[in-house]
Amino acid sequence: MDFDLTCDAKRLACPVCGLLDQGIHDRQKRQWRHLDFFQYEAWLHAEVPRVACSDCGKTTQAQVPWAREGSGFTALFEALALSLCRELPVRQAAALLRCTDKQLWRRIEHYVDEARSLDDMSAVRVIGIDETSLRKGQDYITVVHDLDKKRLLFACEGRDHQTVVNFAQDLQAHGGEPGKVAHVCQDMSAAYAKGVAQALTQAQISYDRFHVVAMANEAMDEVRRHETSTQPQAIKAALGDNDRKLLKSLTWGMRRNPDGWSVNQTNAMHWLQHSTLRSARAWRLKMALRTVYANAARHNNATQAKSELKAWLSWATRCRLAPFKKLARTLKQRLDGVVRGMLDNRSNAYVEAMNGLLQQAKRAARGFRTARNFIAIAYLRMSKLKHLPSNPLERAVPKSNVLIHRCL
Repeated sequence: MDFDLTCDAKRLACPVCGLLDQGIHDRQKRQWRHLDFFQYEAWLHAEVPRVACSDCGKTTQAQVPWAREGSGFTALFEALALSLCRELPVRQAAALLRCTDKQLWRRIEHYVDEARSLDDMSAVRVIGIDETSLRKGQDYITVVHDLDKKRLLFACEGRDHQTVVNFAQDLQAHGGEPGKVAHVCQDMSAAYAKGVAQALTQAQISYDRFHVVAMANEAMDEVRRHETSTQPQAIKAALGDNDRKLLKSLTWGMRRNPDGWSVNQTNAMHWLQHSTLRSARAWRLKMALRTVYANAARHNNATQAKSELKAWLSWATRCRLAPFKKLARTLKQRLDGVVRGMLDNRSNAYVEAMNGLLQQAKRAARGFRTARNFIAIAYLRMSKLKHLPSNPLERAVPKSNVLIHRCL
């Protein structure tokens, strides 16, 4: 459906300098895609005047109230498109709106950049830093979240110390002060720690307990895999068999909490705990580290937590299991940050959850063409930006407050 709009004005203000009562040079035909009228596409058509200014000497097209400058869509159409892209892959949203995904990407980037330019980060005090990937094992993206307000603050390509420096600059550009960031929760990345020391000078680092326990799980798995491949007879002697099903039960039994074991996993773990296998020692070390974290959360005592962690590190250093000796060295180098992460009840669990949602969005979209697209979607969905256009299909006021006039 087509709607023709007219402007009968003979003289207008200059769109550039604002000088009033300027003559119209000519009128140019323009059209804009609008929200559908029932099931039909709706188009607005207008001859838009161009104003010839006697002061600045420029001839400029007047700005129409229903669309932003240079756009072929109305503002309401673009607002609906953004709302759909929050929930759907951009390609699916484009199919529903009967336009191209490239057209939607340009609008996402425009409105996200505009909304972020107005974003206020002056209250940021506690952040979580982590990485995610654009493609499996490559093209890493660093993400920085506000752990108090649970929102994405910053994302950029790379995972070196410069990414933290870039965040500090972006924080300052949005009214925040890097010197007032008091706490950073991160993984064991030395690059991020270097960036924090360089750009967030007053921040204390706590190493996320999720990553520490995950590293212990990885060390345990490494011991189990090596022993299974090099000493199958020892596994058979300890467990009574070494068939594939039993080994699978052993693998998942070692990884899971005891209260989540199946019958087969309980049986496999029973025989493991009564064996002299290196895998049994690795599992005990992992569970002991979990106990150290549980005690720290229960008692919230820094001295006790540090003492128990040092005892565990001593055991891990003497255990003759290379992966755990390596883990012990890593934790010793970051002892204060690890203890801080045990006590402050902060973790990157929220950041990890958001990374999971980003990866889910990536899979649903079957990948993103560029890192810029990936970052734009991350901001759109996770930054809680206040200055984005609202969904035009949502009611602005409750239905009960709308006066309905019946024509008789």
